[in-house]
Amino acid sequence: MISDKFYKYLGISGSSFLCIMGGAILIIVASNTLLNSDHPLHVSSYVVTLLGKYLCYAILAISIDLVWGYCGVLSLGHGAFFALGGYAMGMHLMREIGPRGVYGNPVLPDFMVFLNWKELPWYWYGFDMFWFAILMAVVAPALLAYIFGWLAFRSRVTGVYLSIMTQALTFALLLAFYRNDMGFGGNNGLTDFKDVLGFNIQENRTRLVLFVISGLVLMITFMFSKILVDSKYGKALIAIRDSESRVRFLGYRVEHYKLFIWTLSAGLAGIAGALYVPQVGIINPSEFSPANSIEAVLWVAVGGRGTLIGPVLGAILVNGSKTILTSAFPEVWLFTLGAIFIFVTIFLPKGIMGLFNRSNRKSNASGISKIAGLRKIFIFDGKKDG
Repeated sequence: MISDKFYKYLGISGSSFLCIMGGAILIIVASNTLLNSDHPLHVSSYVVTLLGKYLCYAILAISIDLVWGYCGVLSLGHGAFFALGGYAMGMHLMREIGPRGVYGNPVLPDFMVFLNWKELPWYWYGFDMFWFAILMAVVAPALLAYIFGWLAFRSRVTGVYLSIMTQALTFALLLAFYRNDMGFGGNNGLTDFKDVLGFNIQENRTRLVLFVISGLVLMITFMFSKILVDSKYGKALIAIRDSESRVRFLGYRVEHYKLFIWTLSAGLAGIAGALYVPQVGIINPSEFSPANSIEAVLWVAVGGRGTLIGPVLGAILVNGSKTILTSAFPEVWLFTLGAIFIFVTIFLPKGIMGLFNRSNRKSNASGISKIAGLRKIFIFDGKKDG
């Protein structure tokens, strides 16, 4: 019964993806906990943390795919929403340090004591509570996206102009968060976290739990997004992507559809950022860099936009390649990234998933042609017998 509902709402590809993802998570957990460190199949805690970071990137990639792949809105600023979610979690982790900081202040983080801050800013209130930090990791980027989207979509800003505006937004936040008087740690950002929910953030078991949570959130995000894009609302988004003016002439309030998916996408990016920070141990203004947002768009392009599965594959493959190349040949990565961008643009406009879809179409077409051929033979034989 449950499997039938899964196939109904997620399809064969979506259900298979979730099974593969869940199986991979279980195998990694078993390899990390059950096998000795000298075993060739043992997955170290470092690799677990690395994979957890990739899963957070995959959630970010899905959020971009919702607005770009299904609604046709190319965002070059989703890194800003990701970073805002990360800062929300980082603020909570800084409050958790308490008197264990370098200066021993039970209220003010170390960087505030160093900068001679006398009291905690009002916008830091409430971040000593975990639930409030999670709430702000979603609300802060979603609220910013709502205000930006309401102004942009209401003015019917589209295409490259909207993309440039999103890039300007993240660049403005980059400059703002670099300022020490903003109260977010300046160029050093927030770091030196001790624990999360009372668990030592450096312990291997805590890192493993964070990895599992990231995987579960990714699977939930995928299921929710899949159901959304396959619904009537999702069909309207695709129609807006393909011909916005025609949908508008049919009487639909296009800006409402865009605003909802844009705000939802920003909230998902914020969740990804909140999961990312405790695993990497730092959040600083460099996460607002426009280059990060552009690279995230490349993940979606490599995997195949408008597929949901493709962005996950693209995020994992590109970042895995980045880790390998930057450790072996650090000066080569930027050239490789540019080459990937050119290759995908020219030879893989529909990404990796486009190759699978093309092969499936060819196999279906060959099957149909064979059936048609058999039908002709039967008709010919029938006429001949008559």
